[in-house]
Order: sequence, then C-alpha cells, then structure tokens
Amino acid sequence: MTLSQIVERYLAIAGGFGYLAALADFGLEKNEVERLFGMLDEDYHISRYLHFSQATGTSYYINGFDQTHITVDSEIESVL
Repeated sequence: MTLSQIVERYLAIAGGFGYLAALADFGLEKNEVERLFGMLDEDYHISRYLHFSQATGTSYYINGFDQTHITVDSEIESVL
C-alpha cells in the first residue's frame, strides 16, 4: 500500500484531515497495521504529519507503544 493509498483510506474513514480514524478501520491484518504504520512512524519526513493516540478500540503495537487511532495533518499532501 502506498502513502497516497493510506491517506485516501484515512480520509474515507475520518472524513477529513485532523480527525481521528481507528487503525482497525483500515481493514488490514494486525501485523500489517503494525508493520506499515511502524515504518511510516520511523520516517521523519512522513511521521511529522502522523499523530497516533490510545483510545477505546483495538490496540496495535507501533514502535513500542500501544495505539488505537491516527490523525493525519493536511500538510502530508506536500510529500505525496
């Protein structure tokens, strides 16, 4: 899945930039969510636009932290 595809799916789930989207709603297997979002979180040029949070819902282990949701800043469009 490309970054553009991830952003498109995020927008479909969240309804717009800056809104929470449950990681479970991306429709991926648990290990795929953890691998994919873990890689994005490690890339400085991308991760500064991604904000993970822990709320109610399915938890994913991303780079040492349990996370359930993500918020994406609109500025990510500059790296697409």
